[in-house]
Amino acid sequence: MEIVPSSSRFKLYDQFELLEFPDKYVVKPIESPHEGFSVDRRDGNIKPLDENASSGNPTRVSTIYGVGGTIRLLAGTYLLIITARKEVGTFLGFPIFRVTAMKFLPCNDASRFATAQEKRDETYFRTLLQSLEATPGLYFSYETDLTLNLQRRCKLAEGWKRKPMWKQADPRYVWNWHLLEELIECKLDGFIIPFLQGSYQVAELQLKNSPAVISLISRRCTRRLGTRMWRRGANLEGDTANFVESEQIVEINGFKFSLLQVRGSIPLLWEQIVDLSYKPLLKINKHEDTPKVVQRHFHDLCQRYGEIIAVNLTDQHGAEGELSKAYATEMEKLPNVRYVSFDFHHICGTTNFDNLGVLYEQIGDDFEKQGYFLVDADENILEEQKGVIRSNCIDCLDRTNVTQNYMAQKSLNIQLQRIGVFDSTECVSMFEDDYTKFKTIWAEHGDEISLQYAGTYALKGDLVRYGKQTVSGAIKDGISAMSRYYLNNFQDGVRQDALDLISGRYTVGTNSPSQLQPIGSQPSFLPVASALLIGGVTVTSFTIHQAGRNTQQYLASALWAGVTAGVVAMIKANGRHLCSRPRLCHLI
Repeated sequence: MEIVPSSSRFKLYDQFELLEFPDKYVVKPIESPHEGFSVDRRDGNIKPLDENASSGNPTRVSTIYGVGGTIRLLAGTYLLIITARKEVGTFLGFPIFRVTAMKFLPCNDASRFATAQEKRDETYFRTLLQSLEATPGLYFSYETDLTLNLQRRCKLAEGWKRKPMWKQADPRYVWNWHLLEELIECKLDGFIIPFLQGSYQVAELQLKNSPAVISLISRRCTRRLGTRMWRRGANLEGDTANFVESEQIVEINGFKFSLLQVRGSIPLLWEQIVDLSYKPLLKINKHEDTPKVVQRHFHDLCQRYGEIIAVNLTDQHGAEGELSKAYATEMEKLPNVRYVSFDFHHICGTTNFDNLGVLYEQIGDDFEKQGYFLVDADENILEEQKGVIRSNCIDCLDRTNVTQNYMAQKSLNIQLQRIGVFDSTECVSMFEDDYTKFKTIWAEHGDEISLQYAGTYALKGDLVRYGKQTVSGAIKDGISAMSRYYLNNFQDGVRQDALDLISGRYTVGTNSPSQLQPIGSQPSFLPVASALLIGGVTVTSFTIHQAGRNTQQYLASALWAGVTAGVVAMIKANGRHLCSRPRLCHLI
């Protein structure tokens, strides 16, 4: 463990030498080579370095930038290392890095003793680890914890900052929390790096000749981690899918402002299982504990943030309307939470971003009473945020991004008026260059959150960047929509399994029969069905064009049309079975 004497603040090692021997891996800090640990390549056991641990000639030596933890599978252990990083800015003066490449190193020489079924299962688990190596939006710092918002940090005792980084962190926002257990047991505090999944954006502004830095950091909760279609709603504990805490921090003239907003899936028990249709059926699961689920969710929010304004941006008709109605019914039972329904699509459409003013007229007074957090240059607390807005749409991505950006802009104007940078008639939108930077970081923030949940950039990004839809933006949205369709139907089952594995929701059993749900033979039918469908449409079109010439060609047209219709019906009837499905865990 290393302590920075000047500030009595815990600091992690930030660069390491990885030595690969035939029987072990050795990890040593470059700044302190006498420290470090070894990992046995046969069974994954971790030991502190002794005098002889790194003797001999390693087969390979490389530089790495951190250890993300270990995970034990059927055939042994895998060690997660950071192989590349990028410094993306600072958080309250401390450098922040984004993981740009990481790798799981196998420590499983015992795999040769595994059964044939165990080897097949291990192959699938390794596929999941390869998927996790490409996880987007992982951030970390060697010098400060990123999981706590400014208001919580300022209220902690001074001694808290001298604790190991993993003890300072909020586990709900640590992406690799379940991978850290063995490193913690071995007391390797100087090596344990908590990863935050979310977003970090920063911009430098010149607000009327007052230099300012505006940072936007988002923290994804890991309690219901998952993909867009395979993690909807809440679990029985009240944890919701795609729950993200977003914090806008403004540093100007010695002051620090913080505004918190949260998003999360509608906290009911509901699902939307992919079946090859563009909009799968949305199903509300009737459960006797639904009221308790909603109550648990909002009790947790109130405990952490204070007063809650729940803003529901879903449609008020169709399938979304039914879900919205069920949500409203449950919210009537919670008198301490204000619930507001705002049909974004009906009121704002695709072009009328300013119509969010209608929403602000409803909640503006309460939003301003919730306030923001403010400290001066001497860390004296001048204002505290007394509550948050909890926004949701169906995915908690596109409509939610636009709405959170609008509320953040309103708060920024109020904050700058509070310290006299703006007078009562001025707002950030009057300063074109600064306003463009502000909108850009919010748009990029929305893209990053969307990539993690849906696999594509956010839709409606133009509304954030430009306040209106553009032709290029519409084309980009169309491409993203089709990409979401493909990923949700044909890729996300594997991605969901990977997230269930990394979050600890699924634990690999070494002394039990295979727990993997069989893939089955149905997915292999999809390419054949697709070929028949395309061929049927092509031949039908050709024979219809030729049908007027004789009766035989007309009958051929009818036959191929029938075949095509039959294939379409078969695909539709078996849609759920043809899609990529998780194999490790049930939905709830």
